[in-house]
Amino acid sequence: MTIPFFQVTAFSQSVFGGNQACVMPMDAWLSDDLLLQIAQENAVAETAYLQRLDPGVYALRWFTPDLEMDLCGHATLASAHVVLNHLEPRLDRVEFDTQSGRLVVTRSEHGLDMVLPNRMPTSAELPLALAESLNQTPLEVHLARDFMLVYACQKDVEQFDVDRTLFDRTNLGTGGVIVTAPGEGCDFVSRFFTPQATILEDPVTGSAHCTLAPYWGARLGKSVMQAHQLSARRGALRCEVKEDHIQVSGQATTYLEGTVHLNQT
Repeated sequence: MTIPFFQVTAFSQSVFGGNQACVMPMDAWLSDDLLLQIAQENAVAETAYLQRLDPGVYALRWFTPDLEMDLCGHATLASAHVVLNHLEPRLDRVEFDTQSGRLVVTRSEHGLDMVLPNRMPTSAELPLALAESLNQTPLEVHLARDFMLVYACQKDVEQFDVDRTLFDRTNLGTGGVIVTAPGEGCDFVSRFFTPQATILEDPVTGSAHCTLAPYWGARLGKSVMQAHQLSARRGALRCEVKEDHIQVSGQATTYLEGTVHLNQT
């Protein structure tokens, strides 16, 4: 069995920045166990699997090396890049049917505009294990799918760290921990960490901005914001808060194109 394979860098114009995702179009779904094994073999933050339903309409699923996710922004951006540049390049819009509903991505002057759910957080208490794992105490704690820890300035986010042993005692399901603060040269900055995950820090996390954008939009009194994720690879995102959703925009670049050969015994 062979499957087309694309490795794409999302939220960056450089193949050495942003966040890597593997995108694999297939005619029919393989078993969940096999999809997870492939994601483990790909060994990047996320593998996106596509199944074409109609012209410009695809079913989309996301797998980390550890589990299937309900939403992944950077792999959605990468999937749209593959559809609009490799699979159906005459199109300017693609729709994805996902666990989080139908997601639409459109070409624009910003690169690719991606419609994502608005996940405005509410105030919360930190789980004890999570609180004990942090190298600095946040000013605010909020919760949507992910915990969001708010700090005073960009330097706090840059210097943020966790005790991995204590951090991994925290069970957040499919959620993670967003660390954020006002930005220098942008509206806000962030980093994203997942306990018990093969990849501790995600390089650029589109889905985290479902929570970051409405929070900072309300705090700053803005509907359009520029954001930077401060991982080692770095990423840049444009966020716009709409009435019932958010729009996250960014660039994507193809790094690798090939074929996966599955020789199952």
